[in-house]
Amino acid sequence: MKRSVSKRLYEEACKVIPGGVNSPVRSGKAVGFEPLFIKKAAGCRITDEDGNVYIDYVGSWGPLILGHSNPEVQEEIAKVLDRGTSYGIPTRIEVEMAGKVVEMVPSIEMVRMVNSGTEAAMSAIRLARGYTGRKKIIKFNGCYHGHGDSLLVKSGSGLMTFGIPGTPGVPEEIVAHTISLPYNDLPGLRQAMEEVGREVAAIIVEPVAANMGVVLPAQGFLEGLRCICSEYGALLIFDEVITGFRLGPGGAQHYFGITPDLTCLGKIIGGGLPVGAYGGRKDIMEHVAPAGNVYQAGTLSGNPLAMSAGLAMLKALDRGGIYEQLEKKNDYLCSGLEQAAASAGVAVTLNRIASLGCGFFTPDPVTDLESAAKADTKAYAVFFREMVDRGVYFAPSQFEAFFVGAAHEQEDLDVTIQAAYDALKVVKQKCECGL
Repeated sequence: MKRSVSKRLYEEACKVIPGGVNSPVRSGKAVGFEPLFIKKAAGCRITDEDGNVYIDYVGSWGPLILGHSNPEVQEEIAKVLDRGTSYGIPTRIEVEMAGKVVEMVPSIEMVRMVNSGTEAAMSAIRLARGYTGRKKIIKFNGCYHGHGDSLLVKSGSGLMTFGIPGTPGVPEEIVAHTISLPYNDLPGLRQAMEEVGREVAAIIVEPVAANMGVVLPAQGFLEGLRCICSEYGALLIFDEVITGFRLGPGGAQHYFGITPDLTCLGKIIGGGLPVGAYGGRKDIMEHVAPAGNVYQAGTLSGNPLAMSAGLAMLKALDRGGIYEQLEKKNDYLCSGLEQAAASAGVAVTLNRIASLGCGFFTPDPVTDLESAAKADTKAYAVFFREMVDRGVYFAPSQFEAFFVGAAHEQEDLDVTIQAAYDALKVVKQKCECGL
């Protein structure tokens, strides 16, 4: 495939944008690949500036569960666009959107819209501290909750991809009240809580860790978090920026039957436009200004374009049947990828749940950050490049999820699996990653 236009655009971008991209993982450095520049997209396919077409499993990193340029979503955006883009004044659509979120997510009684998942997590943490009067928070290694200063401690895909243990620009004092523990390690959490539990405002977790690849919660892990938080008077925050409306209409909390105190949302509730939200119990949320004294604000929060797209998305997802179809598609794809790896003699551990998946180039189970980090990133880089050359686009990082959507048809899955058979043979030839 010729990519001369993308190459030229990347060279131009590097002159005016740090690293040539507006989010690090897009650069492709981790897989030895200069980024594609996308011109258009429809369904499950993206077309780059050179005219090359790819089956897309990134889907704008998860929100496009109905596919690119979905007619229902596009139609609602067009209706609002004709009336303006943003007012900074309340609109009817904000109320409708909030009501739909409250209706669909079991634990949310009130919700506040923001502009990104990072804002949602930052705001939920601030609220938890304001509500409890405590300073410390606990997170888990490999879970990513946005790039807020206090949360950039062993934070998953971005920092793993580039091998950055933390980041310059975050003073030690900022993270002094953040404790990061191994994911899926309840004994370690209990020990920490025995020491500082009465100082902990909240435990924040990705219920399915989807920023160090895809790592599922061990049996009893989420239930244990709920019990420990209740025991010590800390709030349990589920970061469902990825899992919210991806695992089901009620998110991971409905899927696993766990009730958090606060929930962070994003991605899907914007239908592809910038958005985030945090919500939870009414008695907690009423501490947010202007109802209470925990301040948080945003000029574009709840803007009508994002709300219209998100509401169209949620209505479509709430009609029923889609999640069963997505899970069947993902099972088919993952089984095919496993068979392709076995046929090529390449060691791959494939974690999956609902419509999320990740193939780790390691023979061992992946249950936490330490085991994820053992994956052969060089093997993944070869796999990524070979798949792109065959017209299939996975994430340009070993430590990101792939997303199956409603627009992926049987033919697309079969093409992907056949491409993987061929690509993995090349991986076997070039890397020491055998079974």
